[in-house]
Amino acid sequence: MTPRRPRPWQRAPFWSATFLLALIVLWQWAAIAFAWSTLILPAPATIAATLWQGLLSGYLWPHVAQTTFEVLAGLALGGAFGFACGLLLGESTFARRLLMPWIVTSQVLPKLALAPLIIVWLGFGTWPMVVLTALVCFFPLLESTLTAVQLVAPERLALFRMLHATRWQTLWLLKLPAGLPTLLAGFRVTVVLALVGAVVGEFIGASTGLGALIIAAQGAMDTPLMFAVLILITLQGLLLYFAALALERRLLRAWPSTSSHGSTS
Repeated sequence: MTPRRPRPWQRAPFWSATFLLALIVLWQWAAIAFAWSTLILPAPATIAATLWQGLLSGYLWPHVAQTTFEVLAGLALGGAFGFACGLLLGESTFARRLLMPWIVTSQVLPKLALAPLIIVWLGFGTWPMVVLTALVCFFPLLESTLTAVQLVAPERLALFRMLHATRWQTLWLLKLPAGLPTLLAGFRVTVVLALVGAVVGEFIGASTGLGALIIAAQGAMDTPLMFAVLILITLQGLLLYFAALALERRLLRAWPSTSSHGSTS
């Protein structure tokens, strides 16, 4: 007998959307009833109008494009370097003992504190923000890669040794498939952190981008614009996260051997 499909109001997404809608309606009512100043807390309708006007006029699109480029470029640079270093440390005990303490020490230093130095070294513009984003992305992917390549059942590793598999074959055919869910879970976290790194970097040394636009709106005391930009950042983060989630599902379907061991997602 086919199980009965739940109706829309019996599903969690329906109640989640209902809660959000109720919150917005309550916020709109309170803003009108108590005559809140738009400088302190603008009504949702005012924020929506500001956002729509900014998108319609084209004013917001260059800032969205700039932040998107910084996120993707920083994610590619920091992610690739973190993945490579994670493989190196996972495969070499000597390199792990030598480098890991220094890598961890470097991560204790807040990236925000490095932003002024990066700007001094590279100047103002896009690339300092890309480098700062890459620094934010580096360690999470390194740590997840290092953990992933160590999630191998000893009997499987012994089997590959009996078959005289090379180190590269063992890494590519055994260790990476076994640790792929952990690696992809780390990538999801890295994607979100990339957006945080780009926006925070723009707070300090950028003239274009969503972070820079928040600072400009703050200086002009344009609170509706600040909320509109925050909505754009939230939507961008959600799109990046769900894109990473879709990539994860696709890769795990294409590599079904990962589902039986080492999954953390």
